[in-house]
Amino acid sequence: MKIIPILNIQQFEQEVPISDFYSNDLKSHLEKNKDFFHKPHKHDFFLCVLFSKGSGIHEIDFNTYNVKPGSIFFLKPGQTHYWKFYNTPEGYIFFHTQDFYELHFSKSKLEQFPFYYSHKNTPILNLSPSKIKLLESKFKEVNDEYYEDLPYKKQKISSIINVIYINLARHYNSFKTIENTTSATYIETLRALEQIIDNYYKTEKSAKFYANALNITPKHLNRIIKTTLGKTTTDLITDRVILESKRLIVHSNNSLFTISESLGYQDYAYFSRVFKLKTKTTPLEFKNSYK
Repeated sequence: MKIIPILNIQQFEQEVPISDFYSNDLKSHLEKNKDFFHKPHKHDFFLCVLFSKGSGIHEIDFNTYNVKPGSIFFLKPGQTHYWKFYNTPEGYIFFHTQDFYELHFSKSKLEQFPFYYSHKNTPILNLSPSKIKLLESKFKEVNDEYYEDLPYKKQKISSIINVIYINLARHYNSFKTIENTTSATYIETLRALEQIIDNYYKTEKSAKFYANALNITPKHLNRIIKTTLGKTTTDLITDRVILESKRLIVHSNNSLFTISESLGYQDYAYFSRVFKLKTKTTPLEFKNSYK
């Protein structure tokens, strides 16, 4: 079965021997990777990119965002995206694995940052020229360090990135994400649920399965999801299935029946009804309209 291409850090890294981290100025990065940045693809790492110049669009999981000076984007592993630019952008980009960050900050998790802890939080932050200039200097510091061969290289890079993420989280939290009044315990449960759904959504569709995995009752899990997102547990499971089906419908050459089977639906007619209920179109209509 043909799948969406998944890029890894080794494909970008050339001469610098850090296998779990990559950095570059944006203009150079796009020039080196001009054959595929405009095509839909996935990454198996966390990505952060800052734009100081340029304009265009960035599509992430079928949502389109405008690119402009001051834009910062965050991507988690597995998300599908591509770029389209109207003029040459400038800025900085870095990627890293989860271990790269968490091995240096053993008591911290990437999911502590709001732009990484829920699929429901927006992957973009737009900042004013004065704020973006201060952050750009930190991105440049990371990039300069990456291309130097000095002692404690990984430690310094990870420390600067931590400062960048803290500053970005402070700016991000000034915008609307999941309500600040929501219980911290509920947020932690939501994070855990999204991770479990990512692992099992193709084979497990019942709320009871996920409640059991979290050692809570289905009723309590539903209450948590209602409070945090205004949805049911089943809605969250189905949303993940529909997202993956959209990725495969648009970005692969597989038949709709094959896609249905790969997502755990042996009955294509039933899958089509579920898809239409969520998107207001059939899978075939969606495929044709997207083209």
